[in-house]
Amino acid sequence: MHTIIIDRFKQYRFLFEELVKRDFKKRYKRTFLGILWSILGPMLELFVMALVFTHFFGRNTPHFTIYLFAGKLVFSYFKESTNGGMQALIANAGIITKIKAPKYIFLLSKNVASLINFLILLVVFFIFVTVDGIDFTPRFIFLLYPIICLLFFNIGMGLILSALYIFFKDIQYLYDIFTLLLMYLSAIFYTVESFPYEIQRLFLFNPIYSYIQYFRLVVLNDVMPSFNVHFLCFIYAFGVIIIGSVIYKVYNYRFIYYM
Repeated sequence: MHTIIIDRFKQYRFLFEELVKRDFKKRYKRTFLGILWSILGPMLELFVMALVFTHFFGRNTPHFTIYLFAGKLVFSYFKESTNGGMQALIANAGIITKIKAPKYIFLLSKNVASLINFLILLVVFFIFVTVDGIDFTPRFIFLLYPIICLLFFNIGMGLILSALYIFFKDIQYLYDIFTLLLMYLSAIFYTVESFPYEIQRLFLFNPIYSYIQYFRLVVLNDVMPSFNVHFLCFIYAFGVIIIGSVIYKVYNYRFIYYM
């Protein structure tokens, strides 16, 4: 089955590459600064959040700007990728109804476009890390692990959301509320250490917090996350992509009738 998927992907490689180019260029079409908005937008948002929350939460938090940036970086990637994935099929309905191609190709193209934006911001993040006086260590290479896990987690969420969106258009409004709630529960601008130990453990049920925590432990504390953190990052990604794949397999033939 793995070989079949690879062969099919190679067959539609040209379509996939064109979709990625289109999705990436479309975002900045007719803008004066173009791709620079992928940096300026998040930077302005980070500046406002740092200005507001440093006074309330950052007084006793070393390198609070980097602490805040790490959380915002991971969460923004998750939100952009899953929002794009949710609308991937409906947005490409005109193509899907005219040519025979695996529907997951359209979802993957959205994820790759979001990943490119994330990697651009990641470079900016490392620049901030350097300016803030944090040393780069060999442990930074392990950041690849949460990034890969988050990539698969986002794809899995996209599979689930895009299927739901075809049948229930209201899901987009519910998901906006969900992501807003999730942002406040991901400890982006506050620390969990101020909560009782029992409450701190509850944060681990939030997949996004687990990925954020991994980033912070490596960058800010220069420590290797525990086995439990590694396991959570993997199991969230693996579990969600399995659920999404099953949903696609079961309902794939029905999608075309609702587009």
